[in-house]
Amino acid sequence: MTKQEKVQFVITKLEDLYPEIPIPLDHKDPYTLLIAVLLSAQCTDIRVNKITPLLFAKADNPFDMIKMSIEEIKAIIRPCGLSPMKSKGIFGLSKILIKKYNGEVPRSFEGLEELPAVGHKTASVVMSQAFGVPAFPVDTHIHRLMFRWNLSNGKNVTQTEKDAKRLFPINIWNNLHLQMIWYGREYSQARAWNLDKDIITKTIGRKTIINNYYKK
Repeated sequence: MTKQEKVQFVITKLEDLYPEIPIPLDHKDPYTLLIAVLLSAQCTDIRVNKITPLLFAKADNPFDMIKMSIEEIKAIIRPCGLSPMKSKGIFGLSKILIKKYNGEVPRSFEGLEELPAVGHKTASVVMSQAFGVPAFPVDTHIHRLMFRWNLSNGKNVTQTEKDAKRLFPINIWNNLHLQMIWYGREYSQARAWNLDKDIITKTIGRKTIINNYYKK
């Protein structure tokens, strides 16, 4: 199989499996998505979706958020981990949104990445899911899959993102990255992985990974 044939196999198989793509993080607008993605760092989406309703019941916009103290925010989001950093980030970015953007989330990578605690991946998710701008956020699942499928060298997420953008058509990035996340969770987990169910890796994956799996 050529690399282009592998890419087409991935696209076709993921479209068959996920013709409708659920959004992993519950939200109602760009601001609540931004906060949810920020909270998801080193935390599962399931846990984030349990915590955000508690936070958004008190503040689902930057104007209400800054009425809370950092300590109050931290107490609510503590189960998500990294609460000291995340609470300061939420409070700080909310102040900036009010002062600089009239309470609105900026519609640019530059504007988003200037906000406290917002990195490139978070900005990419917001641009993609909130504003429909083509982006390819790379999380641990996508990073793992691109390596297993021999479509990236797996050295770092920056290189993985570049490889994904180079290989896959820009018009499907926003759907494809979500399809890959769901596939990674359901069929190609980091642990308790069953290669026989992981049809994409079994078909196009690195031979060393496949051979090592069956040697176990």
